[in-house]
Amino acid sequence: MIKTSRHEAGDSELSSDLDEKKARSTVQSLAKGFRVLEAFTAENDELTLSQIAVTADLDPGTTFRMLNTLVDLGYVSRIPESRRFALTLKVLDLGFHAIARTDLRSIVRPILRGLVSETNEAASFAVLQGADVLYLERVRAGITRLGVDIRIGTTVPATQTAIGQSILAFLPEQQVHKVQALTPTMPFSMRPHAMERPLLELLGQIREDGFVLTESLFTDGLRILAVPVLDIDGHPVGAISIAAPSIRCTAEELRSRALGSTLEAAKSIGKALEANGSIGSNV
Repeated sequence: MIKTSRHEAGDSELSSDLDEKKARSTVQSLAKGFRVLEAFTAENDELTLSQIAVTADLDPGTTFRMLNTLVDLGYVSRIPESRRFALTLKVLDLGFHAIARTDLRSIVRPILRGLVSETNEAASFAVLQGADVLYLERVRAGITRLGVDIRIGTTVPATQTAIGQSILAFLPEQQVHKVQALTPTMPFSMRPHAMERPLLELLGQIREDGFVLTESLFTDGLRILAVPVLDIDGHPVGAISIAAPSIRCTAEELRSRALGSTLEAAKSIGKALEANGSIGSNV
């Protein structure tokens, strides 16, 4: 028979009391939710429910409930026509209040500032997030108000916006269909007849031109010039948009004045992101 000293017994009771106190002061369901999120890695970015359950050390029923909740909240997406799941870039929203400290913004912001100085128009940078584009940076031109409330963290439907279309145009058609199958976080009401051409036909034209110049699909009196930011393999990692009041310049004037500078800015961001190892996108 093994005897336990009074000291050892006391340590065991103390440890048990601490564990019980810790359990009372934590939310285990929240911890399980994070275990589900942490199951995804760069090597395993698409997983089935059973794979997630094994990795997160949870039973299938709990995993199913956690995934449904995370899908509803927008942090996880279902891969169309499969039983797999993937993280969305909304996970980054958790850190957007500290985005000023990220490498990405430190790379993009000075380039956008230079672009705004050259064009005297507002400039933005956004990335694809599920069915949306997510604005990561925006630099205004003076105090001019554009009649549209776009700020860091704003999401808009990718298929219905110039900046989103400039990204989609350089994705494989299969990925475009995946984006179309997803539901935007905040559906927008487009202006009547804003998109008269079929989306794939429009994307083909953008891919051929290398940019898109159009009237805003949501706001009257605003022109948008959007250019994709491509990596070394020609994959879109984001896009830059220039917004200008229609009353101030024609489409041809905006193209003449801003297209060259915007294309150069996109190249500069792409090279800087590649050198910094910050390139990444998630559909």
